[in-house]
Amino acid sequence: MEIKVLGAARQVGRSAFLVTHRESKILLDYGALTTKVPGFPMHVPPKDIKGIVLSHAHLDHSGAAPLHFLGGTMKMHSTPVTAELSNLLIQDFIKISGQYLPFEFLDLMAMNSNTVNHGYMEPFQIGDFTVTLYDAGHIPGSAVVAVEAGSKRLLYTGDINGEETNLLAGSWKNLGEADMVITESTYATADHPHRSKAETELAEFANEVVERGGILLVPAFSVGRAQEIAMTLVKSGFRHPVAMDGMALKVNGILLRYQEYLRDPTALRKMLESIEEVTSWTQRRRLVRKPGVIVSPAGMLVGGASIFYNEHLSMSEKNGIAIVSFQVPGTPGRTLIDKGLTIYRGKPTKVKAEVRRFDFSSHSGRSPLMSDLKGIGGSPRFLTVHGEEASCLALADELHATLGAEATAAMPGQEFQV
Repeated sequence: MEIKVLGAARQVGRSAFLVTHRESKILLDYGALTTKVPGFPMHVPPKDIKGIVLSHAHLDHSGAAPLHFLGGTMKMHSTPVTAELSNLLIQDFIKISGQYLPFEFLDLMAMNSNTVNHGYMEPFQIGDFTVTLYDAGHIPGSAVVAVEAGSKRLLYTGDINGEETNLLAGSWKNLGEADMVITESTYATADHPHRSKAETELAEFANEVVERGGILLVPAFSVGRAQEIAMTLVKSGFRHPVAMDGMALKVNGILLRYQEYLRDPTALRKMLESIEEVTSWTQRRRLVRKPGVIVSPAGMLVGGASIFYNEHLSMSEKNGIAIVSFQVPGTPGRTLIDKGLTIYRGKPTKVKAEVRRFDFSSHSGRSPLMSDLKGIGGSPRFLTVHGEEASCLALADELHATLGAEATAAMPGQEFQV
């Protein structure tokens, strides 16, 4: 078995790996770099590929996949949740960045019609490969991908979260033995605070803001984070109005159809019964005039209804803005954190609302990531990817030092033999 790294090496974004055994070739993810002008992994001729396996729906793992369905006959393989969520996110990607993309809506439809759904721990065949998906605990439907061919076994973590959240149960721990492991490195050098601490602090901040007559805006990713935040407030006994806007509402509908992929479906349904779903501008204009919490995409304030809410709320000291997602450098959310500035009436302006950050990451921190990797049997070689260069190098060094394993911070274009 041979592995070629096509992207996501010593960076976050463009995850893609080409796996070859004899005449069979498959792709593990084929994601995009979602900058103003999107970036893509190294090209692979679609006619050479037997199929693509998506680890999860986020665009840095799925966003370039429609490229391979320009009249081709290959299949896309994923959990059913990933299939629906990736369709939703790529549709939005085309709407926002279509002029820069080498595919169109029709190619996404071709991908959807060639998608085959698989549950966790249900092995399936693609050419010479036997593939099995395990719960990665990152977002609903996310998977660790096991690929077997001949006598060799590869594990690809995709994005993984080993700790339980309100929404998800955390990654599956019995992954078996492997000859090679491709692992993300996003937070390989630091641990997150305990999730209960972030939940308590967010609920306290929400109460502070609303009880002084203000409105708390929570810009949140549509998939997973928006639901997690609203579930946190309901679980805390928060007694004030909570509204949810944007694409998160469509995600809610998908999750209700696939409740078996959630840790506690009852808690999700309770949350959905407690919140106001925002579907009109009349509602939005009303919400910015009364105390409460508004959970709205986009998580980095780059689009969606959160731009409207931010402009209406950021200039009042009574209000608050809770940042609950990683903010990419150069985004409005990162500028808000680093400089306290936002765009108000077309100009960079110092915000008056109180801004606080809360760690609700859906990636494992250093300790749970190392625990998951140490639990893999055999004597695998590790490729560290999907992280800043320092994180990839540090994780490779730690795996070598603690496990005596061969570990490499991979570079784009590198090829490895299993």
